[in-house]
Amino acid sequence: MKRRLVPDRRQVLLGAACAGLVPQLSVSQQNQGFPPVPTWRPTFRPDIDQIAERFRFYSNNTLDFVIFRNSTCCVVPQGLVEDDAITAAADVLTLIISFHPDMNPRRMDDGHILITYNHPAYNIIAPEFAWAHQDEIDARHLDGLTPGEVLVTPLGPNVFDEVGKLALLGRCYMFLDALGPEVAMIGRGGD
Repeated sequence: MKRRLVPDRRQVLLGAACAGLVPQLSVSQQNQGFPPVPTWRPTFRPDIDQIAERFRFYSNNTLDFVIFRNSTCCVVPQGLVEDDAITAAADVLTLIISFHPDMNPRRMDDGHILITYNHPAYNIIAPEFAWAHQDEIDARHLDGLTPGEVLVTPLGPNVFDEVGKLALLGRCYMFLDALGPEVAMIGRGGD
């Protein structure tokens, strides 16, 4: 039986207007606070092996991917040599933060939250992991917004339920990985 990345019917869509595509970040843009980034730097990170196991499960073990230090998983073309796979994954993250980083969180059948973006990158938040860090998540989730950002949810502007808070956590990990990419693992479909 094949498994697909399919949301359940209770998914919460978070989004905002797109800011516009920027092909590359210049040093002056980076020094001027572009892209805008959240202030939350979580004091905890998911286990990379668990992220890899879940991603393999969700993708039916058919995709090549790179996982960065803060758990962001980027799909890369199959069969790339290691250096090219790392470059392709870093390029995916640059594309995401060079555009408004829209996200789409989905509660999967196993209870995990899968956060997707407008390019092939993912963050996965396990329920047990979230419970273990619930105090910080509840206290800091609004720091997961970028300056001036408003995300409209079914509860109202910048009002988040459990899934929304975990989506902001996952997106913070993506920002950390995009701005300071350190490869933790390269996975190959079929391994």
